[in-house]
Amino acid sequence: MKKEYDFLKAERGRFYHKGAHLRLPIYLDFKLQSRLQKLAQKKHENIEETANHLLKKEIDLLQHFL
Repeated sequence: MKKEYDFLKAERGRFYHKGAHLRLPIYLDFKLQSRLQKLAQKKHENIEETANHLLKKEIDLLQHFL
């Protein structure tokens, strides 16, 4: 790392986008991912669709009981 950086030509907010959404990378346990992939294949979906569907149902259940 340099001792000093030249910010004279810097532009504030250059990469800021109002309303942008952050997509979190989520890493699954290997066995869970394998099971989820098999389930997704049986449903003719990709793993993201299957995971989102399952998580939405689980969240709905938890909110009902909390």
